[in-house]
Amino acid sequence: MTGTEFLEVPGGRLAYEVGGPQDGHLVVCAHGMGDTRGVFRFLAPLLAEAGYRVATVDVRGHGESSTGWPDYSPRSIGADLLALVRHLGGPAVLVGSSSSAGAVAWTTATAAEGEVSAVVMLAPFVGRPQLGLMLRLVQDLVMASPLLWGMYYRSLYPTARPADLSGYLRALRATLREPGRMAAVSGVVAPSEGHWTDCAPRMTCPVLIVMGSKDPDFPDPAAEARLAEELLRPYAATTEVGMIEGAGHYPHAEMPEATFATLEGFLAGAVRA
Repeated sequence: MTGTEFLEVPGGRLAYEVGGPQDGHLVVCAHGMGDTRGVFRFLAPLLAEAGYRVATVDVRGHGESSTGWPDYSPRSIGADLLALVRHLGGPAVLVGSSSSAGAVAWTTATAAEGEVSAVVMLAPFVGRPQLGLMLRLVQDLVMASPLLWGMYYRSLYPTARPADLSGYLRALRATLREPGRMAAVSGVVAPSEGHWTDCAPRMTCPVLIVMGSKDPDFPDPAAEARLAEELLRPYAATTEVGMIEGAGHYPHAEMPEATFATLEGFLAGAVRA
């Protein structure tokens, strides 16, 4: 990777890094809430070795990107990603994890024709969670505490925790203790206008939905993946579902080789056809 670079966009500054051959097809990877671009530390090198130019980005308010943004909605993160694609030179494959799966949908919906060549949605939330009072209180408590967030984060790796996960979590908690970081985490899930599913009719490129079969964020991960595929099928050029057996919410970090194999097969058809 090139090391941290920065891009000024309306409202703040994005941190990102790029690896892989300069003439490779661009792949932009965006992490979910409360994380950093480091979650792609295993997948990005595999994509680069396969010949892709890979950009991993700290979404607004996270990692090394600036804080104090006017909002942290998936729609706004999607606009940031489009700015990065244009800065680096598309067309690009967009890979969005968790909350950023929704963000890449917004990017795709607002991009000009040909700017987005394919979309990979890692653990997308199709429905809008309806939490009771107690669960809302628990959620608010977790998203206000770097320590509790780290404990929750660890639980999302049910089968094969990376050997460096403890060190990764120490660094993540240190980042989240910086002023403004936990506000960004809460901001990602704050009520906002529109949901990524509203973008479905404008998502006409090939789409791959990737889900861990043991993702604890979903009562039935396979059913959630099917919902996403059924929603997008009438509009997307192609739709595929890749289930990563045994993986949790971060298959790209928990089982990167299996996730890469699923992405490479999809990209071979979507990008290199």
